Amino acid sequence: MEKNVQLELDNQLCFALYACAREVTKLYRPFLDELGITYTQYVTLLALWEKDEVSVKELGRRLYLDSGTLTPLLKKLEGMKLLRRERDPQDERSVVVRLTDEGRALKERAAAIPERVFCQTSLSPADITALREQLRRLTAEVHAGSCEPTDR
Repeated sequence: MEKNVQLELDNQLCFALYACAREVTKLYRPFLDELGITYTQYVTLLALWEKDEVSVKELGRRLYLDSGTLTPLLKKLEGMKLLRRERDPQDERSVVVRLTDEGRALKERAAAIPERVFCQTSLSPADITALREQLRRLTAEVHAGSCEPTDR
């Protein structure tokens, strides 16, 4: 029986990314627990701290989340009084997301999280920047479309 190395788990890009993402996300957990939020809630707040008063559609695009995932997440954050969802008066079909004072204040408490997480890795700031840029390029390429399979 011929061994197909392409189908070995350790040779899969998807598994390397999945395992790494899970482990990095675990590094965030104790800091996010202090704030009473999950990782997905954290990245949603990061996007809103960067640009407040955005449509649900725009926020979903920014986070790569569909409305079926984003709506319950926003509902939970609204229940925590960190944001408000309101119909856009210019377009009743659109819902705008706005941070509350509590949501904006949480940014101060979260400010040290990136540094606290990066201190737990052995990567230099330059390595982290290079890796982040490489992952952004990969995401953009995957998002842009596919190519024909090659002999890699």
